[in-house]
Amino acid sequence: MTSKQKILEILNSAKTENRRELSEMESKSLLEAWGIPVNRTALARDVDEAVRIGREIRYPLVLKIASPDIIHKSDAKGVMVGISSELELKQAFNEIIKNAREYKPGARILGVTIQEYLPPAREVIVGAIQDPSFGATVMFGLGGIWVEVLKDISFRLAPLTIEEAKEMIKEIKGYPVLAGIRGTPPADIEALASLIQKVGQLAYEFPEIAEMDLNPVFVFNEGKGAVAVDARIVLGEGK
Repeated sequence: MTSKQKILEILNSAKTENRRELSEMESKSLLEAWGIPVNRTALARDVDEAVRIGREIRYPLVLKIASPDIIHKSDAKGVMVGISSELELKQAFNEIIKNAREYKPGARILGVTIQEYLPPAREVIVGAIQDPSFGATVMFGLGGIWVEVLKDISFRLAPLTIEEAKEMIKEIKGYPVLAGIRGTPPADIEALASLIQKVGQLAYEFPEIAEMDLNPVFVFNEGKGAVAVDARIVLGEGK
């Protein structure tokens, strides 16, 4: 199966079920099919499955509630980070399910995603929307308050080249954080530019993807890569 066929399979499955938003698992599978790096993620429907997946991915782990009715997982106390043993995994799995049911009693709970834990890195946001006037448009910014408070973001129309992606990165006021300041090694700008370019190409070639939000993307030191650790994809009408 080609990457495009895999993506169409995921999109068509959601359309058949009349869903506009993909699950995190679906979103990451779609990104991975397009060559965009993501952290290893698998869905566990019960504790035994969680233990098996944990052994495969290896500790430490990140656990997140998997529910189409709970968008803000942290608000539901549905995220636990740094799980380092089988005992902790079992306890965390049960607690996340319990928290989700208390937060939203009627929510459909698919299970808990077991995810690869990644070491701390510089966090950025990469997104795309289908603008009604201009078509596929890519957004980039630093994570946290840089986007929410300072609105430190840049935009480009898709498709874009690697060089244009690098220009996006350099345009934001927070660029020195990525370039390396006060003895901090530079971030992997090449890997980040490649990820941004692929997001733009994906949005351009699949206009049925109305919104794409990769937040956060972990950008490691130069030569170490960039990885999307959370992703949200919303479908529209397409062309």
